[in-house]
Amino acid sequence: MEEYIKSEGLQQFVTELHDKEYPNEVVFENAVEALETAKLSLLLEALPIEERILRWQQVPAEIKPSVLVEMRSQAREPILSAMEEEEIEQFLQALDAESLIELADQLSEEWIERALGYLDSKQKQWFESANQYEASQIGRFVDHKILTLAANAKVKDAVRAIKRGKQNTLDHIYLLDRNNVFRGTVKVKDILCEKSELRMVRGLIDTSIPTVSAASPLMESIDELEHAEVKNLPVIDDTGRLIGRITHPTALWVLREHYEGLLMAKAGMAESEDLFVPVMKGARNRAIWLGINLLTAFLASWTIGLFENVLSQVVALAVLMPVVASMGGIAGSQTLALIIRGLAMGQVTLGNALALCKQELGISMINGVGWAIVIGVVSFYWFNNVELSFVIAFAVFANIQAAAVSGVYLPLLLTRFGIDPALSGAVLLTTVTDVFGFVTFLGLGTLLLI
Repeated sequence: MEEYIKSEGLQQFVTELHDKEYPNEVVFENAVEALETAKLSLLLEALPIEERILRWQQVPAEIKPSVLVEMRSQAREPILSAMEEEEIEQFLQALDAESLIELADQLSEEWIERALGYLDSKQKQWFESANQYEASQIGRFVDHKILTLAANAKVKDAVRAIKRGKQNTLDHIYLLDRNNVFRGTVKVKDILCEKSELRMVRGLIDTSIPTVSAASPLMESIDELEHAEVKNLPVIDDTGRLIGRITHPTALWVLREHYEGLLMAKAGMAESEDLFVPVMKGARNRAIWLGINLLTAFLASWTIGLFENVLSQVVALAVLMPVVASMGGIAGSQTLALIIRGLAMGQVTLGNALALCKQELGISMINGVGWAIVIGVVSFYWFNNVELSFVIAFAVFANIQAAAVSGVYLPLLLTRFGIDPALSGAVLLTTVTDVFGFVTFLGLGTLLLI
């Protein structure tokens, strides 16, 4: 056999594991050495389930929890299900509190209890604290690599604590009173620059650094961190006690999950969807969305059917119908994307919905008039019919206005009823613009052309 040449990069490893030029165990062994944990998890997700389970056996025991945590929930299910008792025990022993929290929804109560038995008292406390919060709250995902100090400590005590700590994780010291209530944040650089060793540390508290409530939604917490002038913020519970910090790596992870979720939701799929999901399970998951789309398609078709007679007499109407639907759909999707982003950032509420609607109507009127004229002129040269040109021009203009209004209010309405607008907004908007556009176009065509 030709000597195996070590490769770098995720894509090359994926290719080599599928083309069978070299033994998969050799390729994956090289991947374990070359790739960081996050990319190793992506490599496992890129393999069919049977191969994924085989290669999992080659992952070193000490990094298995980290690799599994990085994987999407559906992708890790087959691995968890295939574990033998001895491997389960080794795996549970290697879990820390943060990994256990991430995996808790997919582990049985028995496994969680066994894993807790291997944690020390501090790790158990961290797990119990995080487990009080929902997956949508920042308290569940705080980082515990923090340095705390008594609020009445002196600078010399702080310097001693800094020297004992891990320098690469320290940029702040968090001050606590005797009841462990959070009293303030002090920058490490301010302590090290302080000349008087006997000065009280609380005199160096940076009052510009805000705190984040552990019950805060993830995206709100990320927004707090983004607008702060520091790399991490303290997170406190409702009693004022410090439970950890939110860091930039956590923020990046949350944002990635959020926007991947939005992208997948547009197709009616979950962010956790596995590339190699079992065929029947994948078909079942997607069937629901296909069914919803079918219902909306039947509604549009039924609307067209109401004008069967006029379509049979004026064939040009059938030719031009897609133009009306397409222009409304595109215009609406632009407004929809803007409003969904605003909702996610907390910028859009019912309070400013009317102002936003006026803004979008202004934009749509300008575009509507301009493109209605263009379409009307093209239609006239195509079919040499003034009435038909007016009908298509007016229908396009009206549908673009309807799309603007729908694009603003549909996401707000869905949010009010607890439905993610990123998941179902596009389908409903398309239905509205199709039905409104067809009724306007064909109704006006019936009045003027028959």
